[in-house]
Amino acid sequence: MQFPIQLDILDFVFKGILIGIMASAPMGPVGVLCIQRTLNKGRWYGFITGIGACVSDFIYALFTGLGMSFMMNFVGNERNRFLLQISGSVVLLLFGIYCYRSNPTRNIHKSNKTQKGTLVHNGVTAFLVTLSNPLIIFLFIFLFAQFAFVVPNRPIEMTVGYASIVGGALLWWFGLSWLIDKVRGKFDNTGILIINRVVGCIVIIFSVIMLLGTFFNLYKLPY
Repeated sequence: MQFPIQLDILDFVFKGILIGIMASAPMGPVGVLCIQRTLNKGRWYGFITGIGACVSDFIYALFTGLGMSFMMNFVGNERNRFLLQISGSVVLLLFGIYCYRSNPTRNIHKSNKTQKGTLVHNGVTAFLVTLSNPLIIFLFIFLFAQFAFVVPNRPIEMTVGYASIVGGALLWWFGLSWLIDKVRGKFDNTGILIINRVVGCIVIIFSVIMLLGTFFNLYKLPY
């Protein structure tokens, strides 16, 4: 079976980092928890929270990739992949609109600064919170299809790709906790809303670009 994919390590690194960031960036419960713990407990508690979420996302990404590898006859078909990419772009667009319009500050609860807990405890709780949301699988399905990420019988490329997903997620959580720690005295609920809307705008723009690119490739399909 022929796959129109550039089997290049750097290509998989780039795709994996983008997938990791896009899966982590929206301000869901764990994003708010990361910000809250950074403000109340310190930067490394926020980063460890992100690591816990990253481990859960990796598990879901791995399951998604393994599942799609058994569907390559379906995904490998040009028309089926076109429909899946269109669906994925639309879902990402709706997801971006939802991120922009949502108010994650409603999930914030005041914490007692004297009860930090251990770093392990903070990481495990973030892992469990993220693991309790299996809907992330659908996001990975559409991202994997859009980026043509899953390639069977290429263990080296796929290993690098999955490692890059983890790297992209860690990059996001490290940057977020670093930023919140730097603006600790000036950061409030408005800051969370701004981050959420910026992320939403980026996802919307990116999904529109992917949607247009997929439509432009429509005329190349062998009808």
